[in-house]
Amino acid sequence: MRELTSRLPTSPGFWRSPLRGPWLTSVLGLVLLFGVGVLFVTGLLSYAAYNPGLSPVNDKTPDKGLLGFYLFAWPTDPYWLYRLTQGVHVTLGLTLVPVLLGKLWSVVPRLFTLPPVRSVAHGLERISLLLLVGGALFEFATGVLNIQLDYVFPGSFYPLHFYGAWVFFAAFVAHAVLKVPKALRTVRTMRASRDDDLVSPRPDPPTVSRRGALWLVGGGALLMCATNAGRSFDGPLRQTAVLSPHGGPEPGTGPNGFQINKTAAYLGIDPAETTQDAWRLTVTGPGGTVRLDRAELLRMKQYSVALPIACVEGWSTSDQWWRGVRLGDLAALAGFDGHPPDVLVESLQRRGAFRRGALRANQVADPRSLLALHVNGEPLSADHGYPARIIVPGAPGVLNTKWVTRMTFGDLS
Repeated sequence: MRELTSRLPTSPGFWRSPLRGPWLTSVLGLVLLFGVGVLFVTGLLSYAAYNPGLSPVNDKTPDKGLLGFYLFAWPTDPYWLYRLTQGVHVTLGLTLVPVLLGKLWSVVPRLFTLPPVRSVAHGLERISLLLLVGGALFEFATGVLNIQLDYVFPGSFYPLHFYGAWVFFAAFVAHAVLKVPKALRTVRTMRASRDDDLVSPRPDPPTVSRRGALWLVGGGALLMCATNAGRSFDGPLRQTAVLSPHGGPEPGTGPNGFQINKTAAYLGIDPAETTQDAWRLTVTGPGGTVRLDRAELLRMKQYSVALPIACVEGWSTSDQWWRGVRLGDLAALAGFDGHPPDVLVESLQRRGAFRRGALRANQVADPRSLLALHVNGEPLSADHGYPARIIVPGAPGVLNTKWVTRMTFGDLS
């Protein structure tokens, strides 16, 4: 019976690795302490960039209540802000995957300790660990699936990831408050008590040192970074993003040969609706309704601006030269002269989360915000939003609506 018991995960003798111990766990935990903090802040910034306060148009996370305390009007300067914050969020998240797995491996014996609850305080700690481990796996898993455009989870990614982040981070902060002082002492002294529950009472002979294990985890993290980070950069570095669905060479040549997320065909765009005879832009506001075809838009004053596109999946394009009509001029047609308001933008697309998107007044008023008709000197391609698309400095890619068919300026409530 004793021999059988020793073969169960609940027995300390079951876990034989000599690598497990407070020092390895503490080092990995301190790395996660910094990394998860950065992920949380950049994640909140990403959510703010979607202008969720323009409800119910952009808001995919209802009833957030006090959790939306930090929301603000997303700025248009610097124009690369979202490209930076979301690039850091996604690349760092992928980089931390080996660290997270190493940390979970180092503490897995504690998940099987008996009795499972020794006191009220111990029970609360176990619950916090359940939220911590479950929240970490949920956040990293949904994040990786979103990057891969693999939406196998139930419901919308936005509320799932948003609420999951708050649960995970609350448990993470509670755990850090309890464990960081001990972790710092352990790392500083390079030793810990041999009776720690992570230390095997009957370890197998070592095949690698703890420092070697750290090099393995660190090497895995660097590999994840090196094979994904390039999609957030311009030039040769983009070629290194071999594990990214939007990495590597540009998906074409010519003026329109730069990255897209989904094609016009995938999103249900009927080419017959985008012809010169069929397509019209409807602009509505207190001054009435104006309908313009593409030729009439081209006769309006045209402006050019160099801006990238940056998406929630962490990829971005290099700066492209866009040319079209300022959103502020279209607001003036709708009856707003001098102080443009928020605007609701509607697309021809029939599938996808953002068939409608809203922009704040500060985004409409920026002189670089365009209803683009050309890119890099040529008319937009179908996949880049022909006949017309929005381009706004600093806005997430989904708010740069393609195949625009209607713009409503004014109160969106």
